Amino acid sequence: MTIDLSLLPDGGVSWLDASGSHSDIVLSTRIRLARNVDGYAFTSRAREGERLRVLAQVREAAASSASLAGAFLFRLDELQAQDRLLLHERHLVSKELAGLDANHPVKAGSAVFLGDGLGVMINEEDHLRLQSLRSGFALTEAYERAAVLDRELGGRVPYAYHPEFGFLTACPTNTGTGMRASVLIHLPGLVLTKEIQRVLTGLQQMGLTYRGLYGEGSEVVGNFFQISNQTTLGRSEDELIDQLVHVVRRVIEKEEEARRVLQRDAGYIIEDKLWRAYGTLRFARSLTFDEAMNYLSGVRLAVGLKLITGLSVYTLNKLLVFSQPAHLSYVEGRTLTESEAAQARARYVRDALASEAGSNG
Repeated sequence: MTIDLSLLPDGGVSWLDASGSHSDIVLSTRIRLARNVDGYAFTSRAREGERLRVLAQVREAAASSASLAGAFLFRLDELQAQDRLLLHERHLVSKELAGLDANHPVKAGSAVFLGDGLGVMINEEDHLRLQSLRSGFALTEAYERAAVLDRELGGRVPYAYHPEFGFLTACPTNTGTGMRASVLIHLPGLVLTKEIQRVLTGLQQMGLTYRGLYGEGSEVVGNFFQISNQTTLGRSEDELIDQLVHVVRRVIEKEEEARRVLQRDAGYIIEDKLWRAYGTLRFARSLTFDEAMNYLSGVRLAVGLKLITGLSVYTLNKLLVFSQPAHLSYVEGRTLTESEAAQARARYVRDALASEAGSNG
C-alpha cells in the first residue's frame, strides 16, 4: 500500500500554520492520552490476534465518533517503511508505532486514525494513544478536543481503569491521567546567551522534562525543545495543564528577554550571524539535515527580531518538516541516497525562500 496524503485534511499538518498564540516562539502544542482496552494484555505482551481484536473494537467505536468524522485509517503494518517515516516526520505517529527501529519492527495491528488536528494511534506502547495537535501555544484548547474524543471512544470501548490509580498503562509513569501535555518551543535566545541550562534545570526541578524535536529519544536540533509533564499519577488533568501553562509562559518571557539582551549587547554580531544563516540557505547547493535545522533556527530568530521581513513563520515551519528525508523522497518519487537528499533539501529550501524572499539587508 502506498500512502495518499490527500486523504488527510491539510495533509495532517494544519498545526504548522502559525495561527496559534506566540507562534513565533511556540511551534505547536500536543495533548496525548494513553488508554488501554480492558480485558487484553498490553501491546508489548499481546498476541497478534489480540492486537487485531483491539483494532477492530476501536475501529467500530471510531465510526460513531463525531470528532473522527472524516478521519482516515492508515494500517501502518501495511505501509512501506518510507511512508511510515513520512507520517512520523509530520508528527502524526510515534517512532515506535511506525516501527522505525530495526530492533523493533512494526507490529501487526499497528494503525492510526488521522483527522483534523486529531489522531488515535492503535497498538503502540498502549492500545490507544489519543492525540490532539494544534498550532502555537494552545494547551487548554488542545486538551478540550482530546477530552471530547476520549469521552466518545470511552463510551464504546471499556478502558482499563483502577479506582485508586486511574487509567492503567504499560509504563507506570503514564498511570493516572495517562496524559502527556507538551509544547514544541524555539529557544535560540536562551541558547545564545548561555542561559538555557539554567532554564532546563529549573524545568526538571518542577517535575517537567524536555526532549528534542521528535520527543522521547530524539536529540535537540535547531534549538527546538519539547517541554512536557513527566508524571501523571496523583494530579488531575487541569492541575497538570495549569502548571505547564504557567511554566511555558515564564520560559517564553525569558526567551523574549534573552532576545532583547542579544540585540542590546551584541547587535551587529548577531545580525551578521543570522544574515549569514539566511544567505547560506538562499544559495547552498547541499545541506545536511542538521545544517538545515540550525540555519533555519537562525532565520527564524531573525524573523522574530524583525531583521528579515516578508518571510512568514508558516513558511519556516513547513521547511522544518518538508525538508526531511522521507518528504524529499516523496516529492522525487523514489528513495534518495544521503547525498541526493542533501542536494534535494538545498534545492527545496532555495526555491521556498526565493518565492517568499525577505527584505535586503
